[in-house]
Amino acid sequence: MSLDLSRTLGFGRSLLIYYGQPWRRRALRQFYGKLVQPGDLVFDIGAHVGSRSRTLLGLGAEVVAVEPQPDFADFITRTLRHPKLTLLRKAIGREQGSIDLHISSRHPTVTSTSESWMSTVKESSGFQKVAWDRIERVEMTTLDQMVAAYGRPSLCKIDVEGAEADILRGLSTPLPLVIFEYIPAAIGVAREAMTELQRLGRYRFNRVSGEQHRFLHEDWISHDALLAELSSLDVASPSGDIYARLDDQ
Repeated sequence: MSLDLSRTLGFGRSLLIYYGQPWRRRALRQFYGKLVQPGDLVFDIGAHVGSRSRTLLGLGAEVVAVEPQPDFADFITRTLRHPKLTLLRKAIGREQGSIDLHISSRHPTVTSTSESWMSTVKESSGFQKVAWDRIERVEMTTLDQMVAAYGRPSLCKIDVEGAEADILRGLSTPLPLVIFEYIPAAIGVAREAMTELQRLGRYRFNRVSGEQHRFLHEDWISHDALLAELSSLDVASPSGDIYARLDDQ
C-alpha cells in the first residue's frame, strides 16, 4: 500500500473516531460543562483533529490548541476558524528546541515523540498492527513558555502518547486542573506524570475509563490511592484519562 493511501485511510480513521459518534460528543460537552466556565483559558495539547477544542470553544472557553502533526494541524486550520482559538504547530516538552515526531500513517492518533513509549506499547495486543513509518523534525516549546505567552490555564489537557511526564517537567508552577491519558500497557508513563504533578503541588485525582465521560469516583482520591488502583489494572483493561485537581481549588 502506498504511503499516500495509508495517510488518507489513517486520517479518515481519525475523523471517524472523533466525529463519527455524535452521542459521545454530546456526553463530552455535558461532562466538560461541569469543569469549564465561559471565558476560561484552556490548553489542548495533542489536539489531533480538534474535536475537544471544538467542544471547549462551544462552552465559551479561550483555547490554545497544540498539534505538531501536519495533517491534523492543516485540518484544524481549514475547519475550525474561531476568534477564541489559537493553534500552535509545535510539540511540547521539557525544554525549548526541536524533536523527532514519529508518525503512524495508518494510525495517526498514536503518533508520538517518545521512543521508549513506542517500544513498550508495541508489545501489547492493541498496538501490534501499528507501524511508525514517518519521522518529522518539529519545533518544541514548554508549558512554562506557553503560560508566559498566553496566561495560566484553568484546564490543561495533555494527550501525547507517552510524553506526558516530559511535558510536565517543563512546568514550574502548578495548574488548577490537568488531564492526561493512561494506557494500562504502559502505566509507568502515568505514574511518572503523577510524580511530576506532586512535585508542583498537592493534587487530588479522579479518572475516566474509555470514552464514558464520567468520573469513576464520587470523591477525588489521593495520589497513593490512584497509584494502587492503576497498578491493579490488567494490561488488557481500557485506557482512559486521569484528572488531577490542585487541592486548594
